Amino acid sequence: MTTSLRHGSTRLPGWAKAVGAVVLVLVVLLAGIRLAVLPGFKDLFGTETHDRSGPTLLKSITDMSRYDAASGNFQVVVDLERDSAYLPDAIRGTRTLYVGAGTVDAYVDLGKVREKDVSVNDARTEATLRLPHARLGSPALDVDHSYAVSKQRGLLDRLGDLFSDNPNGERAVQRLALRHIGKAAEDSGLTKRAEQNTTGMLEGLLRSLGFKEVHISYGST
Repeated sequence: MTTSLRHGSTRLPGWAKAVGAVVLVLVVLLAGIRLAVLPGFKDLFGTETHDRSGPTLLKSITDMSRYDAASGNFQVVVDLERDSAYLPDAIRGTRTLYVGAGTVDAYVDLGKVREKDVSVNDARTEATLRLPHARLGSPALDVDHSYAVSKQRGLLDRLGDLFSDNPNGERAVQRLALRHIGKAAEDSGLTKRAEQNTTGMLEGLLRSLGFKEVHISYGST
């Protein structure tokens, strides 16, 4: 290996310049790390978050006539596995273990009560009401308390994540968690509790208005 002299200086070969540049970058990075851990110094490569969102626009207002009388909190562990019939799991396949937490509300739609469903005696001391049965609202996932425990993905699935809008691949397990939570709500007796709470609320309200007897039933209106 030879070097050439020009005007009393030594010209470094190309590979030496490249190595020197890499060393310089490493020195700067290490210096930044050292300074970051020292008191009184800030991270040289620290980042700042700026919220430049536009104003929130009100799109519409919907009048609500339902009484949310009960709410259930649920948690489910979803184990979702997808594999290929012709490729090994290491090449094509996914398995996700996901803990989903969510809520389901039960309500009575008071907007469906018609005039024929309400009767009051002449002395206004007795009231009879017939209300529609309580119904379940749509399950809502609590993203702050839902998380993936483990994720296993084949090589092709990992490559696909690079071009996916959801690289974590959690949409499928989230939908499945909501489905299980909704099914659990149906079997939980939540609507019965909602009807009991609605009855108690209306009885207290009507008695405060002077009614001594209040009769409330549930069925088709």
